[in-house]
Amino acid sequence: MSEFVKNAMNQLNDLGYKYTQRRADMLAVFDQDINHFKSAKDVQQAMKKDHPNISFDTIYRNLRLFTDYDLLEENEIDGEMVFRQHCDPILGHHHHFVCNHCGKTVPVRLGDLSYYSQQLPGYEINGHSFQLFGLCPECLAESKRQS
Repeated sequence: MSEFVKNAMNQLNDLGYKYTQRRADMLAVFDQDINHFKSAKDVQQAMKKDHPNISFDTIYRNLRLFTDYDLLEENEIDGEMVFRQHCDPILGHHHHFVCNHCGKTVPVRLGDLSYYSQQLPGYEINGHSFQLFGLCPECLAESKRQS
């Protein structure tokens, strides 16, 4: 069991949630490739060998639990909710480029936010959200091949 899964399961246990293998296996899906968002369908596909009867209700309920306690982050790509492991805190403050096709994420650093404060005199900025969307090099190349 990975450190991510161990820590997440311990955190859930501390919050009063019981350990289940299905929950641990679901978290492990997000530990396999931390640089891609995954949909509930992706999770079901990854888990079908060991948990062939897992329902979307169970998947969504657990994904909501994981995001409520900041074990996973969520995003919306083309109208579908997708999830991934939170970024490594060592990266510091950053944002993401997200591939609309495969869900790959790449960290992006932005300049100082004081620029925006200067553009909004008299306003207090207390948060922000910023993401870039498009196609990663692999998906772009495939798109061009299919054209």
